[in-house]
Amino acid sequence: MSAATPLWRDRRFATYWAGQGISQVGDRITELAIPFLAVTTLHASAPTVGLLTAAVWAPNVISLLIGSWVDHRTRKRRLLVVADLLRAAVLLSLPVAHWLGAVTLGQLFAVALVAGLGQVLYQTAYPSFFVSLVRRDQFVEANGLLSSTRSVSFVGGPALAGALIQALTAPVALVVDALSFVVSAVLIGRVKVEDRPVEPSGESLLRRAREGMRLVLRHRYLRASLACVSTINFFNFVAAALLILFASRELELSAGAIGLTLGIGATGGVLGAVLAGRVTRRLGVGRTICVGAVLFSAPLALLTLAGGPLWVRMGVLGLVEFVSGFGVMLLDVPLNALQTAVTPDAVRSRVVGAFSTVNYGIRPLGAVLGGLLGEWVGIRPTMVVAAVGGTLSVLWLLGSPIPGTRTIEELDDRLPDPAPQTA
Repeated sequence: MSAATPLWRDRRFATYWAGQGISQVGDRITELAIPFLAVTTLHASAPTVGLLTAAVWAPNVISLLIGSWVDHRTRKRRLLVVADLLRAAVLLSLPVAHWLGAVTLGQLFAVALVAGLGQVLYQTAYPSFFVSLVRRDQFVEANGLLSSTRSVSFVGGPALAGALIQALTAPVALVVDALSFVVSAVLIGRVKVEDRPVEPSGESLLRRAREGMRLVLRHRYLRASLACVSTINFFNFVAAALLILFASRELELSAGAIGLTLGIGATGGVLGAVLAGRVTRRLGVGRTICVGAVLFSAPLALLTLAGGPLWVRMGVLGLVEFVSGFGVMLLDVPLNALQTAVTPDAVRSRVVGAFSTVNYGIRPLGAVLGGLLGEWVGIRPTMVVAAVGGTLSVLWLLGSPIPGTRTIEELDDRLPDPAPQTA
């Protein structure tokens, strides 16, 4: 494919893009269906919902080990397919148990953990697959297209989820998500990419894992971006653990109203994904990342204003989702391209594993804290804490070379010399 041809017209990329889009819509259904099942059917408390959210992300604490193992597997595409099928199988167990009258909180936690493990396998195998699928000069374009699909799923997904839950119950809605993973697996299996050679290594898995973590912590770009997004994720999950509970109990919104409001608000993410490339060209990669970090978290404070008539309650929740969604795309699209550009092929999965161990591994802690704070001080004050903490994450970037980075092309296709260790 020539450099002038739009990436979406490339058949291989379009096939993967379609599969990714379908599974993203399914994910939106699960994100609403599982906590809604816990809150309405099993009458879960705020701390329990927080723990359930934490369980989804808990497997990320071993991302470093999984990534170090994946680095030495040649067929990354096959691992993506396995990850999708694993998640499909475990999600199907919930509707089966529900129809047998045997669904329990214990099973919800088990499903969350195994589905999270499948996600870890997928995200550590994906980077090597990605750089085999697109050229370096297409990184921002590809991330923009993939992020736009994810944003679109946040528009239609919650509305579809709310309608399915209200009409057919949450367990039936989970069948749709399971089938979406099956379709994704089939489409990914049809994408032909060249497997990159893997250097044999006599080092132990633990040694490779330590090297991956050391590399991330000493790398000027990765260290700063890790600190920033980990802080954002910690505080955003303080809020995320309580969002459905807040909307359902305090705002007294039905499943359909919640899904519709979140879907409308998610148009901000679509707009952000569409404009991310243009904003990045105008402001530069680094400055766009900084703006996105602030816009992602700050709107959570507005949730304290939600009250009054139904249209006001839905409007505030939708506005928060809109601005936050716009911000996360300005953060994710250029940051993903930057991280891909500065990471060598031989250690991509290991670096992603090290990154995810901290970045995603901290999410369960934020979710647990959110559940506890929601119980102790109330949900609205907890949202303010989340907004302030997440916004301050931008401070991690200011002492790094990231704000001064204008384009991906100016970065060397190798790791910069590690910064010296400090006490």
